[in-house]
Amino acid sequence: MHFEYNIISGDFSNAGSASSQIKKVLKQLNVETVTIKRIVVALYEAEVNVVAHSFGGTIFVDINTEEILLRLKDTGPGIPDIKLAMQEGFSTASPQVREMGFGAGMGLANIKKNADKLEIKSEVGVGTEVTIMVKLNE
Repeated sequence: MHFEYNIISGDFSNAGSASSQIKKVLKQLNVETVTIKRIVVALYEAEVNVVAHSFGGTIFVDINTEEILLRLKDTGPGIPDIKLAMQEGFSTASPQVREMGFGAGMGLANIKKNADKLEIKSEVGVGTEVTIMVKLNE
C-alpha cells in the first residue's frame, strides 16, 4: 500500500492528520497496538517538525507485510547540524511555535526511540528528508 500526504508549513491545526489516517489503516490491517503506537508517535513527531520548521513538504507511506516505511521530504532551511538536532531538548523552534506548545526539542529523539531505523539527510537552504522504518508484528 502506498499513501501520500501534503504538509503545509505553519498549519498546526492539521498537524497530525496523516498520522491519524495511518493509524486507522494499521488498525484495519490488525497491526499490533504497541507497533501502531510506535509508528504513530514517530510519524506525528516528524509531521510536526515539517509544519514547524520547513516551507512545506510531503509524506510518503509504504506498507507491506513486514514493515512500514515513512519518508518525509520538505523544502526549507535544512538542518545544519543533525547530531546536535538529535540531542533531547535542542530546538530551533520560534517563540510562536513554543507558545503553541510545540518545539520542546524532543521530536527527533522521539522518532529515533520509536523507529527500527532512522535516516536523516539534509542540505542547508534546500531541505530535509527523513526516512523512518518500523517492522510490523514482531
